[in-house]
Amino acid sequence: RRGYSSAGSVEFLHRSVVPTMHYQKSLPRLPVPKLEDTIRRYLNAQKPLLNDDQFRKTEELAHHFEKGVGRELHEQLVAHDNQNKHTSYITGPWFDMYLKAREPVVLNFNAFMSFNPDPKSEYNDQLIRATNMTVSAIRFMKTFRAGYLEPEVFHLNPEKSDTQIFKNIIRFVPSSVSWFGAYLVNAYPLDMSQYFRLFNSTRVPKLSRDELYTDEQAKHLLVLRNGNFYVFDVIDRDGNMLKPSEIQAHLKYILSDNSPAPAFPLGYLSSENRDTWALLRKNLLDNGNEEALQKVDSAVFCLSLDDFHVKDFVHLSHTMLHGDGANRWYDKSFNLIITKDGTAGINFEHSWGDGVAVLRFQNEVFKDSTKAPAISPQSQPASVDSSKAVQKLDFKLNDALKAGITKAKQKFDATVESLSLNMIQFHEGGKDLLKQKKVSPDAVAQLAFQMAFLRQYNQTVATYESCSTAAFKHGRTETIRPASVHTKKCSEAFVREPSKHSTEDLQKLIVECSKYHGRLTKEAAMGQGFDRHLFGLRHLASAKGAALPDFYQDQAYAQLNHNIISTSTLVSPAVQLGGFGPVVSDGFGVGYQVHDDWIGCNVSSYPARNGKEFLQCINKSLEDIFNVLKGKKIGS
Repeated sequence: RRGYSSAGSVEFLHRSVVPTMHYQKSLPRLPVPKLEDTIRRYLNAQKPLLNDDQFRKTEELAHHFEKGVGRELHEQLVAHDNQNKHTSYITGPWFDMYLKAREPVVLNFNAFMSFNPDPKSEYNDQLIRATNMTVSAIRFMKTFRAGYLEPEVFHLNPEKSDTQIFKNIIRFVPSSVSWFGAYLVNAYPLDMSQYFRLFNSTRVPKLSRDELYTDEQAKHLLVLRNGNFYVFDVIDRDGNMLKPSEIQAHLKYILSDNSPAPAFPLGYLSSENRDTWALLRKNLLDNGNEEALQKVDSAVFCLSLDDFHVKDFVHLSHTMLHGDGANRWYDKSFNLIITKDGTAGINFEHSWGDGVAVLRFQNEVFKDSTKAPAISPQSQPASVDSSKAVQKLDFKLNDALKAGITKAKQKFDATVESLSLNMIQFHEGGKDLLKQKKVSPDAVAQLAFQMAFLRQYNQTVATYESCSTAAFKHGRTETIRPASVHTKKCSEAFVREPSKHSTEDLQKLIVECSKYHGRLTKEAAMGQGFDRHLFGLRHLASAKGAALPDFYQDQAYAQLNHNIISTSTLVSPAVQLGGFGPVVSDGFGVGYQVHDDWIGCNVSSYPARNGKEFLQCINKSLEDIFNVLKGKKIGS
């Protein structure tokens, strides 16, 4: 009977013969790059952003840092890293960076990824999809906790490594060396240390530094609808999942509850400045809400049921990125959001983990809920008394809390009001054509962003592309710096003087950008970028309490870290689109996907920038690049 509840519904997604954490012990450690490599890479990234005089000054400061205080900090970082072999040098500083940030998490840190619709249209009903996805999410959690979830592995040669034979052999290789066994067949196991925070977890606001809280004993789900909070158990006392028909019954009960929306919706508090929220939370606790808050914090996850249909992709992005503020709890590790028409997405808090863990979760939930749905449109909810099983949380609010919620709502509404989201789909080519022309699809997308910004604003600015370092123990992310002397030269040729260059010349410039971008990507994925290393050194320097070294006080350093174009990409059969807010008030947040025969781009911006025009410029840049690659001339 192991693995089945009394209802006979399968409790697990699958049973991997290789235990989930089999490779974790033997994962290689994130390397601390050589200081001279970091300085060289840093200066390469600064070059396209500075004029000659500015660059000379920055170069001087960088070399001075490299020979002096930077060398001392580097040696301390290496020594500290050698004493902490269980983790990576970036883990502490990176958690600090997120948890000490005082800006609201919504729009500043939380990102979203929306699910594709269920291929069977009758399954896109809100109740059916909410039930099926909830069941699949619990199956994922149980599979992970039992050690049955397939380890996350990046296969360079899947014919050799992604096979039953290989799995049957590697499972007998001790954990302390298993990584090497995978490496021999060109497979790279990825760090899975973040996964446990997917469930029963929340970010708790505290003065000056928040805390991550996880309670794996809790058995209930948190459901938000119309700004009201509901909880019910989804795991019984034996650790088995509730029958899907009972989960369906409880969700149906919540969807048919016609309680009015609360006059002071608590959800807004999780959208506040973190110090403000920490003080209000203390007031909540002191006002007799400890038990209710505990239920919110410890819930398996937050399911947000919205009472409207999604109009279009822009409306979808607004819904998943921020929603109305009342029907979300932004501090939960993730909110699974399902609208009236069954459109689903995930909004996730970013301090606990990165896209890799969330994407794996989404892929598994999508696959399971569409290929092996727990209930069908014909399924009848169980005849259970949901009014006893479902508890509606009641919060006791004093005047200070009511005022705090009102103010949080005003701030939230004003910020959302100023946010623009726009998108395009470019259908004149994608990954297939680019690979045929032997250029990197990602490099072409990034080149188009550089070209577009130059066309729109006549300058080259600090640009950020996120790259996972999950191939290492406790790796997080590294930055790829897509703006280079190569993209600048190529963009200027295309935008300012296309008629002066032959098609062959322009093709050569694209290939040069592609090669350089490929090198940067490889370096970043191997932990050989410069951003995290410099960040770690700065973290050490500021911990000493003295003034930061001159290198960090350079205007050019601040400018490079003011990322006007912030970008992130992913392509997955489960995900329709993803996005995030701009990281600076005068920036763009660019979520993009390069598919086989089309390219999608989702841009967020505030009034300081025009996102619609930026997308038109991206479209024009992509047209020009594809025409040149096809051997056509471009018009100016």
